[in-house]
Amino acid sequence: MRRVFYFLLFISLALSAAHASDVIDRIVATVNGHVILESDWDDAVRFEAFVEGRPLGQVTDEDRGRALDRLIDQELLREQAQGETPQAPADEVKQRITELQAQHECTTPKAWKATLARYGLDENSLESRLAQNIATLRQVEARLRPTVQIDNQSIESYYHDQFLPKLKKAGAEAVPLAAVTGKIREILTEQKVNQLFSSWLQSLRAESKIHTSARSNSIAPAGGQGQ
Repeated sequence: MRRVFYFLLFISLALSAAHASDVIDRIVATVNGHVILESDWDDAVRFEAFVEGRPLGQVTDEDRGRALDRLIDQELLREQAQGETPQAPADEVKQRITELQAQHECTTPKAWKATLARYGLDENSLESRLAQNIATLRQVEARLRPTVQIDNQSIESYYHDQFLPKLKKAGAEAVPLAAVTGKIREILTEQKVNQLFSSWLQSLRAESKIHTSARSNSIAPAGGQGQ
């Protein structure tokens, strides 16, 4: 649940550098003076489409708008990190790559590289972006999770109001509260962290100078090839 919530927000965290080889790269947003370029935006859209398993031809203007919002949020979080973002464990990055390979049904190195190429990615850039995503997730959790306290009453309420009804609907046998207290505590903790995270981002936006000048352009598949 935690990974699902955060992943879309952080998947393009390593895309904020300017592309020196581009002759023209339009500014689409500024965040406290930091520039987000159209190439950053396009890269974020491609990467998000890739991790969602969505062909680039199916990306909508709404999808692009959400991707730009996430780039803005990412810059706000980068400012808060002040260079203290932890390193992502290599095994977590490898596990995420394995999951993406299965998602895209890539069973050979050739198929994997071809899939990455369709989205304008390569193995090195993918690993870098995933590592940044995981590292920033750890940073956010390190900040917010210690502030969360879940009391026994909340656990009991969740057990009776949600956990047991779900078991009954699935046709499974009821289990005692003591056996699932730890699991419920973790669920409620993650829900609270999500709420705190959303509130934190809203506060950061309210305190920041953000300007957007983006227009909704469709993005062509990488290499000029349709999907």
